[in-house]
Amino acid sequence: MSNDYVCITPDVKLGKNVKLSKFINLYGCEIGENTKIGAFVEVQKNAKIGNNCKISSHTFVCEGVTIEDDVFIGHSVTFINDSYPRATIQPGKMQTEQDWKVELTTIKRGASIGSGTTILANVVVGESAIVGAGSVVTKNVPAHTIVAGNPARVLRKISTEQRNA
Repeated sequence: MSNDYVCITPDVKLGKNVKLSKFINLYGCEIGENTKIGAFVEVQKNAKIGNNCKISSHTFVCEGVTIEDDVFIGHSVTFINDSYPRATIQPGKMQTEQDWKVELTTIKRGASIGSGTTILANVVVGESAIVGAGSVVTKNVPAHTIVAGNPARVLRKISTEQRNA
């Protein structure tokens, strides 16, 4: 692959068999084995993506996000790492990295996040949970549960039969 359309800094850790599309930005992050990263994706420093994941195009994974193994992330998913974002700390003085604290988000093993979803800071999406397309996740999602909406609400549990299908 030509690197003309890919920006990967030297501090990125890529596992074996990672597949990268063009027009991506990766810096200071870690991506596990057999993971696919779509076009126009940005993964910031200190973000971690596990093994066997699919990160679809136009997705933004910010600092403080951990995506465990076997996770599907749909197109145009946005993660948030600051509950109270500000451009300045006082009028005319730009905020710097020292002026705020990264808030963490975790997507547990086997979860699926639908296209166009926004996931706010300080959220855990449970193991094998499904978040419907276009949702805004404002609080933790239980394992083996389907949520959707704005804000995302529990629709139903995923049955044992569906989990093993």
